[in-house]
Amino acid sequence: MNIELSNKTILVTGGAGFIGSNLCEALLEKENQVICLDNFATGKRENIKEFLEDSNFTLIDGDIRKLADCLKATKDVDYVLHQAALGSVPRSIKDPITSNDVNVNGFLNMLVASRDNGVKRFVYAASSSTYGDSESMPKVEDVIGKPLSPYAITKYVNELYADIFSKTYGLETIGLRYFNVFGRKQDPKGAYAAVIPKFVSQLMKGESPVINGDGNYSRDFTYIDNVIQANLLSLVTTNEEAINTVYNVAYGDRNTLNDLMRYLKEYLSEFDSKISSIEVVNGPNREGDIPHSHASIDKAMQFLDYNPQFSLQKGLQEAVKWYWKNL
Repeated sequence: MNIELSNKTILVTGGAGFIGSNLCEALLEKENQVICLDNFATGKRENIKEFLEDSNFTLIDGDIRKLADCLKATKDVDYVLHQAALGSVPRSIKDPITSNDVNVNGFLNMLVASRDNGVKRFVYAASSSTYGDSESMPKVEDVIGKPLSPYAITKYVNELYADIFSKTYGLETIGLRYFNVFGRKQDPKGAYAAVIPKFVSQLMKGESPVINGDGNYSRDFTYIDNVIQANLLSLVTTNEEAINTVYNVAYGDRNTLNDLMRYLKEYLSEFDSKISSIEVVNGPNREGDIPHSHASIDKAMQFLDYNPQFSLQKGLQEAVKWYWKNL
């Protein structure tokens, strides 16, 4: 990934999480000063363990719900990559108050701190859940529907606040609507584990994975390296038309859950042939789920020069190798 970005001070909120820790690694490899802010509610210390000896890496054990922590973390920072959030549609349905507190109040704290400390650009994790009940396909940035979960509401509110801070205070913002990100360091454990690491873990244990519904729901699965590329491009762009807006970050293709399971069984069978014969169980559809998700990435390609290199199949082959070695 030949993106020129070095000798900057960059804050990654949620830097011990799946996406955040991968961003920290990419930024350190380019010789930047990296500050990680995390309260470890969902982030994991092992994700950043290898960075702690690096003199260019600073860990702040803090919470975005506390403005003082946000102000401390953004001091003398050039850029912010805001990844801290409580993900998961089911979690937000079970506990909407905490999801709102972290995802909305915490987000607002980070905007205020970035404004007050003169941060040049604030790039944040938005979400494909913002498309809600819109049935248009592929999803284009300016056509959204009504949110289908508290989580989706919080992520849409983030976009509204970012827009206001751009217009009112001159803070440069870019929102990246992630579509079903997967890859190394993604946690397969817990009630709200993402579908790919959860399926991989079950197959590796010889257990029958449970697909919600008949498996024909489709997703634009997006490998972590595509997401890293979009974040770095968002930091370096000098195109004024490219800032103060939102972009889809995806591969620009869609696969059903049945397709996904077929690929996973094929790639994992290279390590253990018995996996190919594991039966799959179909359960009920999950409340708040969007049936189909497919992104248009034309806008990101035009304004950010985004050019994702990893299809679902190519990304899964990389992810499966990592899981086989690390689970």
